[in-house]
Amino acid sequence: MAVKDRDRFSTATRIRLLGEQTAARVYRSQTRRQARRSRLTGRAALLALVVCSLVVALAYPLRQYIAQRAEIADLERQKARAAQRVEELRDLKARWQDDAYAAQQIRLRLHYVLPGETGYIMRNPDPARKSRTGLGAADRPFYRNLLDGVDKADAADR
Repeated sequence: MAVKDRDRFSTATRIRLLGEQTAARVYRSQTRRQARRSRLTGRAALLALVVCSLVVALAYPLRQYIAQRAEIADLERQKARAAQRVEELRDLKARWQDDAYAAQQIRLRLHYVLPGETGYIMRNPDPARKSRTGLGAADRPFYRNLLDGVDKADAADR
């Protein structure tokens, strides 16, 4: 027994036992880590699969939602422009309801004169604007102006 106790307490035996215990602990921890890692990898793969499925399932509805929101914003801008145009037309209508404004526009646009007034229209006050025939565009017949326009267009194509 003394030999066994001596072997039991010898340095070489203790170092050997410590090495075996350490090796057993390292092996157990590696086995646990590998087991944990393999479980984590399976869970991670499942989680990734679920996330990818959700992304694929929600991508089209989300894109449609964004497109519809953009369309709604565009329609609201069109509505605001239309409302502004309606206001402008209401103002114009109100102005045309005024007889003084209507008379002013008629005189201006149609060259009307009131009884007792003399209306003057100046023809071609600028001699530099005369065409090659020596007459201004307002002095010539309309068909001459039309044919000159056709000739100019034809010459531009060449």
